[in-house]
Amino acid sequence: MSYSNKYTFAALPRTARGTPLVLGGDPKGRTFLYTNGNSVIIRDIENPAISDVYTEHSCQVNVAKYSPSGFYIASGDASGKVRIWDTVNKEHILKNEFQPIGGPIKDIAWSADNQRMVVVGEGRERFGHVFMSETGTSVGEISGQSKPINSVDFKPTRPFRIVTASEDNTLAVFEGPPFKFKCTKQEHTRFAQAVRYSPDGSLFASGGFDGKIFLFDGATSELKGEIGSPAHKGGVYGIAWSPDGKQLLSCSGDKTCAIWDVETMQRVTLFNMGTAVENQQVSCLWQGKHLLSVSLSGAINYLDVDNPDTPKQVLMGHNKPITCLALHPDRKTVYTASHDGCVTAWNVETGEGRHFLGQGHGNQVNGMRASKDGSLLTCGIDDSLRKAVPAAEGDVPTYTDVAIALGSQPRAMDHIIEDDTTIVATVKELAVIIGGSKQSTVPLSFEPTCVAIDPKSRHVAVGGADNKIHIYTLDVRTLTPSIELTHLGAVTDVKYSPDSKYLVASDGNRKVILYSTDEYKPAHNKEWGFHTARVNCVAFSPDSTRIASGSLDTSIIIWSAAQPAKHTIIKNAHPQSQITGLAWIDDETVVSVGQDANTRIWNVPKA
Repeated sequence: MSYSNKYTFAALPRTARGTPLVLGGDPKGRTFLYTNGNSVIIRDIENPAISDVYTEHSCQVNVAKYSPSGFYIASGDASGKVRIWDTVNKEHILKNEFQPIGGPIKDIAWSADNQRMVVVGEGRERFGHVFMSETGTSVGEISGQSKPINSVDFKPTRPFRIVTASEDNTLAVFEGPPFKFKCTKQEHTRFAQAVRYSPDGSLFASGGFDGKIFLFDGATSELKGEIGSPAHKGGVYGIAWSPDGKQLLSCSGDKTCAIWDVETMQRVTLFNMGTAVENQQVSCLWQGKHLLSVSLSGAINYLDVDNPDTPKQVLMGHNKPITCLALHPDRKTVYTASHDGCVTAWNVETGEGRHFLGQGHGNQVNGMRASKDGSLLTCGIDDSLRKAVPAAEGDVPTYTDVAIALGSQPRAMDHIIEDDTTIVATVKELAVIIGGSKQSTVPLSFEPTCVAIDPKSRHVAVGGADNKIHIYTLDVRTLTPSIELTHLGAVTDVKYSPDSKYLVASDGNRKVILYSTDEYKPAHNKEWGFHTARVNCVAFSPDSTRIASGSLDTSIIIWSAAQPAKHTIIKNAHPQSQITGLAWIDDETVVSVGQDANTRIWNVPKA
C-alpha cells in the first residue's frame, strides 16, 4: 500500500514573552520562514495552507534565513549550530553544518553575494562570528559588545558593512572584509533588539526596548534622526523595510504595528492589534505587497493598510504540542487542542484554522469529543468538563459559561452522540454525565488512561496504567464492571470499531491488539508489534476494516482487520515528534497530530 502526505496544517511560530522573533522572507517573494521547536516552517505567502517543514536540527531552532539567491536556507539553533540546506529539492539536502558560536543563535545575515554569513547570539566565548558559507573560514571578528547580541544585518551593497544590536543597549558597526570593529552607537537606553539595512544599503534602522527607532547613514553610520517621538509606547520587537526603501514597518509590545515615512520620519499608518497580552507584536516582515506581523499568541497577521484595525487574514493554529484530536460528525472539520488549552477548528478542505472563543480550560486539554450539532465537549486539567457550541452554521464554536466540576483530574473521555451520554475517566472515578449533569460515579482502584464506549452493546472499555482493560456495562446511567483483559504494558488507548465487532487497544509494550467483542478474545493470532516504542493512539476507519496506530517512535502504522499479516508503515510521520492523536476522515484519509504542533493529513489508499 502506498501513502502520501496530502496537507500539513503547520504549527505557528513558538513565541516567548519579552523575546523578539525573526521572520525570514524568500528573496523571490513567494514564501516566508519561521521556527517552532526543532522545526523550520516554510509557508507560501499567497496560499499559507501550502507549507513545508524541515526537522533536521537536534535541538530548538531560533532563526532561519534565505540566502539572497533563494537557493539555500541557513538555520541556527540553541546549541550554536548553523545548518545550510537547499530549498530546491524536497529532501532539503544539507550543504554545510558549522558551529560558529557556543550558545543560542539569535539572528543570521547573508552577504549579497551569498558567500559570507554572520551569526550572532549568546556564545560563551563570543557573541557573533563572520565566516564563508562554503568553507566556514573566519572572515573577521564580531567584538566590542559586552552582552548577548540580538540582531544583525549585512549591508546589501559594497563596501560591505555589518551592524549588530546588543543587550548592552548599543549598536556596533564593522567594516570589511575581513570585518573589524569600527564604532558603537549608544542612542538606545534599553536593549537594542532589531537592526536592518534598507534595500539599497543607503540607510539602516534600529529598534529597541526603549520604544525608539533610530535611522543611520548606511555608509558612514552617522545618526540621521529619530523616527517618531518615541515610535512606540512599548518595546520595539522588529522592523522591516518596504521593497522601495521609502517606508519602514515596526512592531511593538504596545500591541501595535506602524508604518513610517523614512523621509519625514513621521507615522503614516497605525495598526491596533487588540488589547489582550497575547496581542503584543513580536515580529514583522514586509514581503512584496504583504505586510506580516506575529502576535505573542503565535497568530500570523496579514496587515491591511486600507483597514488598519482589521487584518486581511489571520493564520491560526498551535505553537505548543497538540494533546488531543476529535472529528466533527460531518468529517469536514477536525478539532485539535494543545497543552496550553488552545482549541482549533480546521477546515479539512481549505486548511483554514480558527481558534475557539470564550473561556476555555486555560491549560492542558486531556480529552474531547464532538456531538451531533457540531458542539464540542472537552475535559481539561482544571478538573472540569466544558462545552463549546457553534453560534451559527459553519461558525467557530464558542465556550459556554457552564463547566461541570469533575472533582479530580480527567484523563480521558468518550461520548455517545445518540443519547448525549458522556463518560469521563478521572484519576479517582468514572463519571456518567447525561445532558449536562453528573448521573453516577464509580470509584476506581487503578489509574485510568483512556476510555471508549460502544453505543450498540453499551460496553465501556477503560484502559489502565495497571496493564489491564476494564470492561463495564452501561445501563442508562449506571456502570457495572464485567471483565478484565490483561496486557504486558500500560494500556494507552482503546477504540471500538464503528460496526461494534472489534475493540482495538494499544499499550506501552509496543503492541496493538485487536479483540472481537463477542467474547473479548484476540480476533486473530497475528501479533501486531512493529512499533519500536510505546504506542500512544489507535483509530478505526469508518468501514471498520483498517486500524491506524501512532507511536512514540514518530511513525504511523495502518493495519488490516481482514488481512492481519498486511500493514503499511508511515515512517517519520511527524519527524522527531511523537504522535499524540489519530482519526480517519474517510476510509482512505487519516489525520494525525503530534508533539511538533503540526496537524497532517495522509492519503492511504486501499490495496
